[in-house]
Amino acid sequence: MSDHTHHTDWKHNGVRVIKADSLDTNTAQTPGMNRAAAINLARVGAQKIWAGTVHIHPDAKTGAHHHGDLESVIYVVKGRARMRWGEALEFVAEAGPGDFIFVPPFVPHQEINASTDETLECVLMRSGNEAVVVNLDIAAVDAPEAVYWVDPIHRAP
Repeated sequence: MSDHTHHTDWKHNGVRVIKADSLDTNTAQTPGMNRAAAINLARVGAQKIWAGTVHIHPDAKTGAHHHGDLESVIYVVKGRARMRWGEALEFVAEAGPGDFIFVPPFVPHQEINASTDETLECVLMRSGNEAVVVNLDIAAVDAPEAVYWVDPIHRAP
């Protein structure tokens, strides 16, 4: 048994539950989407991650943006996400409920709700404790090139 003079107060500094109705919309925004923060430095003292939700209205699309040197993971809860990315948003791929999307640092991208009648609901996680959002003014190409998700399970068509 080690004799610790300092005990961490796990009751107040342990696991934290952030209730669905207490998310903070006072976070960096991009036109066309509603972000709400659940986990960040200010709210729970997170040092290395940011997490929250994103809602995109039916048939809506966000402005082009990137997240600086942060990595992002998007988990699609409901709806159909169409992601465009590149210098002219020239690449496109789609994801549905249960799919994860990875966005590396500095990648210009745009989220699009591919459904005309269902809200796109996602959970968002980033590798920093603050929401870095750099909104971009990009002239998007008319016909983006489809990129297929290819991995050991899903072969290219």
